[in-house]
Amino acid sequence: MARRRVKKDSAENGGNFYVRALSEAERPQLLEAAGVEGIDGEISLLRIRLRELVEQSPERIDMQMDLATAIARLVKTRYHISSQQKKSLKTAVTRVLEEVAVPLGIGIGAGVGGTLKS
Repeated sequence: MARRRVKKDSAENGGNFYVRALSEAERPQLLEAAGVEGIDGEISLLRIRLRELVEQSPERIDMQMDLATAIARLVKTRYHISSQQKKSLKTAVTRVLEEVAVPLGIGIGAGVGGTLKS
């Protein structure tokens, strides 16, 4: 019973790990942030901040480079597909072709001259 209550409290408090570091006003934002998937918003925000930094402090090349590096890492992370994910995708596509396309008479590949072969 107590374990279930901890999980409920944890979910209500945005995971409870960071909640102690936040003000009362920020705590609802943690819950909102927990519902966001992906990192596109973070990439966009950092790009805006980089532009502001370049405009307001053009001499701070060090900070600009740090921010640009952070953006590059996020973009790399955003588009990174692991070798296991590639294998899973290949397996899924192969299965669709074998179980759906071939029985329907749809060819798997294009031969010479654009003809389909199965």
